Amino acid sequence: MSDDESAYSASEGEEYEETTTREEVKEKVKEDTEDEERKKKGDEGANFLKSRQQMKMSELDEQLAEYIAEWRKQRAKEEDELRRLKDKQAKRKVLRAEEEKKLTEQKKAEEERKMREDSERKQREQEEKRKRLEEAEKKRQAMMKGSSEGGGKKFSKGGGDKLSNIQAAKGELGKTREQLAEEKKIALSIRVKPINVDGIGSDQLRHKADEMWNLIIKLETEKYDMEERMKRQDYDLKELKERQKQQLRQKALKRGLEAEALTKQPPSKFERRTDRRTYDDKKKLFEGGILATTSEEKEKKWADVKTQFEARQKAKLPKWFGERPGKKAGDPESPEAEEVEEDLEPPPPPEPEYEEEEEEEEEEEEEEEEEEEEEEEEEEEE
Repeated sequence: MSDDESAYSASEGEEYEETTTREEVKEKVKEDTEDEERKKKGDEGANFLKSRQQMKMSELDEQLAEYIAEWRKQRAKEEDELRRLKDKQAKRKVLRAEEEKKLTEQKKAEEERKMREDSERKQREQEEKRKRLEEAEKKRQAMMKGSSEGGGKKFSKGGGDKLSNIQAAKGELGKTREQLAEEKKIALSIRVKPINVDGIGSDQLRHKADEMWNLIIKLETEKYDMEERMKRQDYDLKELKERQKQQLRQKALKRGLEAEALTKQPPSKFERRTDRRTYDDKKKLFEGGILATTSEEKEKKWADVKTQFEARQKAKLPKWFGERPGKKAGDPESPEAEEVEEDLEPPPPPEPEYEEEEEEEEEEEEEEEEEEEEEEEEEEEE
C-alpha cells in the first residue's frame, strides 16, 4: 500500500471519529436538556402537590381551631352550670340541716311532753289505785270487825254481788305482771303500817308484840280458809266440767255422732278410731254402682211396658153381616160376642241381679263387729 493511501485512510479515520464525537455530544446535550425539562416538570408537579397539601392543612387547621373554640365555649358553659348546681346543693344542705335541727327539736319536745303526760297519768292512776285500795281495805277491816263481833262465818256463800266479783276477776286476768306487782306494793304500803318504837317502854313493846302475834295468827287463819275455799272451788269446777263433758257425749251419741264431736277438742278425721258402724251400714256403703243402675233401668222399663199393656184398648171381633153359615135354630147370632175376652197376664218383671257374697266373709265381718263392740263396752266400763 502506498503512502498516499495510508494518509487518506488516516484522514478518513480522523473524520469518522470527529463525526462520531459530534453525534455523541449532540445526544448528550439532548439528553441533558430532556433531563432538565423533566426535572422542571417534576419540580412543578411537586410544587403543585406541596401547595395543595399546604392548602388542605390550612383548612384542617382552621376547622380544628373552630372546633377547639366551640369546645372551649361549651366547656365554659358546663363549668358555669356545674358551679351553679354546686352552690344550689350547698344551700340545700344548709336548709336541710336547719330543717332537721328544727324537726329534732320538735320531736324531742314532743317526746318530753308525752313522757311528762305519761308520768302524770301514771301518777294519777297510782293515786286513784291507792285511794281505791284504801277504801277497799277500810271496808274489809270493817267487815272483819263486824264478823269478829258477830261471831259468824267469815265467808258466806250468798253474800256479795257475784257479777261484780266476776268482773273484778276478769279485770285481774287482763292485767300485766308489772301492774299486779305495783298494786301489790300499794296494798302492802296501806296494810303494813310503820311501827314507831321511839320512846316506848318494855311493857308497851311486849303489848305491841302480842298484838302483832295475834294479827299474824288471824292472817294465817284467813289464808288457810282462803286456800281451802279455793281448793273446794277448783274441785267444783272440775266436777262441773266433767258433767258437761258427759252430757255432751250423750248428746252426740243420741245424734249419731262421735262421742267427742261436741266437745272443745273434737276428734280429727286423720286419727285412728274404732269403727262403731253395724254390718248393715258397712254393707250399704258398697251397694250401688253399674249393677244397681242397670237393674233400676230395667225395672223402670218393665213398669212402663206393663202400664202400656194394661192401658191398651180391648177391641171385640166384628159381627157377621147377615146370617152365619151353618147356623142352627136357637144358636146366637155371633158366638164370639158371648165369649169373654180373657185378660192376658203381663210379662213377669226382670229378676234383680244380686252379687253373690261368700258366707265366710260375712262370718268374719260379724266376728270383727262383735270384737269391736266388746272393746267399746270395755272402754265405757273403764
